[in-house]
Amino acid sequence: MKKVMFIGSIGCGKTTLCQRIKGVELSYHKTQAVQFHADMIDTPGEFIQHRQYYSALTVTAAEAEVVALLASVSEKEQVFAPLFATLFAKPTIGIVTKIDLAENEADILAAEKRLYLAGAKVVFRVSSYEDAGIKELVDYLQ
Repeated sequence: MKKVMFIGSIGCGKTTLCQRIKGVELSYHKTQAVQFHADMIDTPGEFIQHRQYYSALTVTAAEAEVVALLASVSEKEQVFAPLFATLFAKPTIGIVTKIDLAENEADILAAEKRLYLAGAKVVFRVSSYEDAGIKELVDYLQ
């Protein structure tokens, strides 16, 4: 699998997605620092929510083959600046998380739109708790 770096706001589901892909029990814990796994890099949400950490993201991305921007359907605001993906010289994908919590299709479409505006070239829809969309994402990363 290509090494992917997950970027998103606090609580958007980056760590839970890592756990689902690795096939381990889902358990919440706050990511305090960048966590390197064999095929994944899990970044703290603070790195996207505070511009002074953007340089840490660009340096960390050197270890990745793909950058994944994550947006939860629960988020209503634009977390990523327009064309944020241009910070990275890597293919960038979008991942809409927590689709099981969407009240309607419009919630999912709004999250997708935010990811496309940030520069994602393709967007996946996933639910780590319902295991929805995980196979498609992993297949893409193969």
